[in-house]
Amino acid sequence: MQTSDDELIKKFEPRRIILPLIIAIAVAVVIIYSGFDAEAYRRIELTSSVVFWIIIAVIMMVIRDLAYMYRLRVLTDDVISWRRSFVVIMLWEFASAISPGIVGGAAFAFFLINNEKVKMGKSVAVVLTTSFLDELFFVLMAPLIFFVVGKHLLFDTLGGDSAIVTYEKGFYYGFWVGYGIICAYIVVVSYAIFVNPRAVKYVMVKVATLPLIRKFRQAAAETGDDLIIASKELRKQNFSYWFKSFMATVFSWTARYMVVNCLIMAFITLSLADNFMVYARQLVMWILLLVSPTPGGAGIAEVVFPQFLKEFIPIGLAAPLGVMWRLISWYPYLIIGALLLPRWLRKYLAQKKESSKIRAEKEG
Repeated sequence: MQTSDDELIKKFEPRRIILPLIIAIAVAVVIIYSGFDAEAYRRIELTSSVVFWIIIAVIMMVIRDLAYMYRLRVLTDDVISWRRSFVVIMLWEFASAISPGIVGGAAFAFFLINNEKVKMGKSVAVVLTTSFLDELFFVLMAPLIFFVVGKHLLFDTLGGDSAIVTYEKGFYYGFWVGYGIICAYIVVVSYAIFVNPRAVKYVMVKVATLPLIRKFRQAAAETGDDLIIASKELRKQNFSYWFKSFMATVFSWTARYMVVNCLIMAFITLSLADNFMVYARQLVMWILLLVSPTPGGAGIAEVVFPQFLKEFIPIGLAAPLGVMWRLISWYPYLIIGALLLPRWLRKYLAQKKESSKIRAEKEG
C-alpha cells in the first residue's frame, strides 16, 4: 500500500473522475433509447406510494453508510469519531467509484485512515479487514443463495432464444469465475493473517520473479509486508471485534441490496418470495461487478441490472430503474467525494509538509 504523494494526487486527476461518468452515462443513454417505451412512461404516476418507496431507498443507502461507519469505528477501536468516519467512508467510496471493481479504493483508504492518527500497522489491518469481511460475506452468501434458489431461477429465466441462452451462460460462468477469484483471495488472506504471513510473502515474491510479471516484484514484497503487519494486529483481536465488524458488513450489504427492492416496490407490489429473489439476483450481480474492469462497474452495472431483474419490473421501466438505482447508490459518492477531496488533500499535504519540517529540524 505504499503510494507516493504524487501518485496519490495523480489518482484523482479530473480525467479519472470524468471517465466513469462518461461510460455510465453513455451506456445508460443507449440502453434507455434502445428500449424506450412511450406507453410505459405515460403510465407512471407520481403517487404518494412512489415517493415513499424512493425515500425508503435513499434511507437504505444512509443505513448502509452508517453500518460502514460503525464498522470503521469498531476496527479502529473508536479512534475515529463519527464525524470523521463519515469523511473517511465518503472518500473511500469515492475512490472505489473511480477504480475498477477488482482494485477498489484500498490504497487510498490506507492514507485516509492513517491520516486520522491511526498507527500505520493498525491502518493496514483495518483496510485489509474491511476487504476481507466484504469478500467473506459473498463467499458465505453466494453458495447459500445458489443452493436455496437454484440455477434455473437465478440464471435460466430469460427465455429460449439462442442469443439469450448464450447471454445467460456468460452470466453463469462469469459468476463462478468471480466467485472463484473471491474464494482464492479469502483463502490466501486467511492463511496470511491467521497462520503464516511470511510464507505467503515468500510465495508472492517468488511468483513475481516470473518474466511476464517481474515488474510487480516490488509491489508483491510491499503487499507481503502489509500482510505481516496486519497479521500482528489482527491476531490479538477478540471475538467481539470480529462479530461486530462482520454483522456491520452484513447490515451494510443488505441495506445496499434493499435499495433495488424499494425502487421496484415503488412501481409494483412484490411478494415476500419475489423480494427474496430480487435480493438473490443482486448478490449474483455484485459478484460480477466486484471483478469488473471498468471504474466503479460503470457501464457493466447498467447492462446487468435490466437483464437480471426485468421480470420483476413493469415492462419498459427496467432500464430507467437501473439508472435510478445508480443515481442513488453510485453517483452521490462521486459528487460528495469530489466536494470533500480538495480540502482533504490540502490538509493531508500540509500535515506531511509540517512533519517533514519537524523531522528536518530534529535531524539538524
